[in-house]
Amino acid sequence: MDGGISIFNPDKKAERWKEAKVRCKLSNEAVKMAKEMGLNPLSLIKNIPNQQQLWKSPVEEWVRDMYEQRKTKSKKFKESSRKTDIPKTHPQDKVDAEVGVKMAKM
Repeated sequence: MDGGISIFNPDKKAERWKEAKVRCKLSNEAVKMAKEMGLNPLSLIKNIPNQQQLWKSPVEEWVRDMYEQRKTKSKKFKESSRKTDIPKTHPQDKVDAEVGVKMAKM
């Protein structure tokens, strides 16, 4: 594969991120967010809206919105997982424990 482009080539990857930053008009912060979310620079370039796609927001805005949504989801997930970490006792557990104590005394 002499002429092939390797996906794992760090130089090529950095070059693609630079290209995406320029073509999508991204700030350094938006590029950082996109990388943190695991987005591919080519997917950012493919999502550049053309003149007929008025419903599409600019890539910078799209990345920021998606980042906020993911942060909100993960925050909600963490909060809900903390609530489920608390062991819940069932009324039957108390009865079983009392019966066990009474049986042990016999």
